[in-house]
Amino acid sequence: MNSPSYSLHSFLLVLLFSFPLIASANPHYQFIQCLLQRSGDPTTMSKLIYTPNNPSYSSVLDYTMQDLRFNTTSTPKPLFIVTPTKISHIQAVVLCARKVGLDLRIRSGGHDYEGLSYVSFLPFVILDMINMTSINVDVANKCAWVQAGATLGELYYQLVTTDRTLAFPAGVCGSVGSGGHFSGGGYGSLIRKYGIAADHIIDAQIVDVNGRLLDRASMGEDVFWAIRGGGGNTYGVVVAWKINLVSVPSNVTVFKVQRTVEQNANKLVYLWQTVANEAPDDLFILGVMGKTNSTQVGSTAVNITFYGNYLGGMDDLLQLMKERFPELGVVKEDCTEMSWQGSNLFLTDFPANASLELLLSRTLFKVRTKSKADYVKEPIPEAALDKLWKMFYEVEVGFLYLAPYGGIMNRIPEISIPYSHRAEVLYQIGYFTRWDEDSTEIANKHIKWMRKLYKYMAPYVSKNPRSAYINYRDLDIGVNDLYNTSYQKASIWGRKYFGINFDRLVKVKTEIDPSNFFRNEQSIPPLVSW
Repeated sequence: MNSPSYSLHSFLLVLLFSFPLIASANPHYQFIQCLLQRSGDPTTMSKLIYTPNNPSYSSVLDYTMQDLRFNTTSTPKPLFIVTPTKISHIQAVVLCARKVGLDLRIRSGGHDYEGLSYVSFLPFVILDMINMTSINVDVANKCAWVQAGATLGELYYQLVTTDRTLAFPAGVCGSVGSGGHFSGGGYGSLIRKYGIAADHIIDAQIVDVNGRLLDRASMGEDVFWAIRGGGGNTYGVVVAWKINLVSVPSNVTVFKVQRTVEQNANKLVYLWQTVANEAPDDLFILGVMGKTNSTQVGSTAVNITFYGNYLGGMDDLLQLMKERFPELGVVKEDCTEMSWQGSNLFLTDFPANASLELLLSRTLFKVRTKSKADYVKEPIPEAALDKLWKMFYEVEVGFLYLAPYGGIMNRIPEISIPYSHRAEVLYQIGYFTRWDEDSTEIANKHIKWMRKLYKYMAPYVSKNPRSAYINYRDLDIGVNDLYNTSYQKASIWGRKYFGINFDRLVKVKTEIDPSNFFRNEQSIPPLVSW
């Protein structure tokens, strides 16, 4: 019996070469025909194309779809999913999608808070980078080439099994794909010591709208500037990143301390706002404030959980916390020494002895969620925080990630790359709510609560504009018309994400993709579409 992939290949060859008139009249068949012809190897290419008639289509579509909010029967589905294994396949997909007029969505890890990497309201194809996952570490020169489909966890696992004193300042969630994460900036526990992921990209490979493979030299410094934080699916398909690795101790010290409102949580959050920002660069104290019912994060109570990550030994950390934040009461029993790479599991609330193999999983955090982001430039008053706690009782799950800035972020110019949220920021807020049921009513309840919370916070966060983070994409703050984007519409959300860098991003987009082929509801528009 033929395998599904061989049957699809045979069907396509018969269809395309026995019925050329049908193929030429139907853009869907034209796309497949174009792919098979441009690949130079139709047998291999046919195994990488999934259509709704393919038995594996649903499983391929769902596998890295991390937000189940977009896994419904009413959500638009792609006409094709293509999972390239080499650069020529990516080039073929770009050229063929452009030729037949299909919208192109690019997915690396599937962590997309509005589903834009795998949902479109135009006829579309998903370019799924799931097979483009190679990681080549150069220990001697402290750098690595990382393909866009590789996850952060895969990178960290490679580092801990190669040289645990090498790290990379990206996010803590292992199943996030590097393609989109680095494109939007990417922050994690090393932000105060080393900055964000995009600050450490030294070269890249992209496929542009004309199918050319470009590196830093051939794309030019303007485009290279734009792809490091200017958002994914905007300037081309990122194939791979070359990154500078950074040094960490072979063991770091982590701690976890949880306090309820009755245990003075409000006062602790108020004090944390300046303590965490002004601490030595080696110390990162993450706050998770609110109410969860997850087995992975916190407990069912309304509380604040502080997670500490210190690039040093336990004794030094305890002395530092006694000097800088004695009110938190960190003691030896709260602390554990471990590899920095393993500490990313700890910061997502896995136990201290969790297996490092968990870094390789792509399916640990499949949830239904709505998220937003803010940047805080002045401490929020205690009275305002006190009212905030009460709002968490209105939903089953709602919480805030409080990520401190300061350190090196105060010393990197806001125009160095598109990510502009730097010196004036005390901390970033990530807002999250989750629900388990596949119910429109329940989803609407949580989304309504999130919008209410976001409105409440307006007086206490950045203003003119109220800043946002492109990797916590939020369509509530404005969308593009995919057919004809106006500068006025795009600037509403564009200045929130990129500040003074927005106009330069528009100019770069105009140079490399004037037809606006690479686009989504919040991608940078070219000048010609104003």
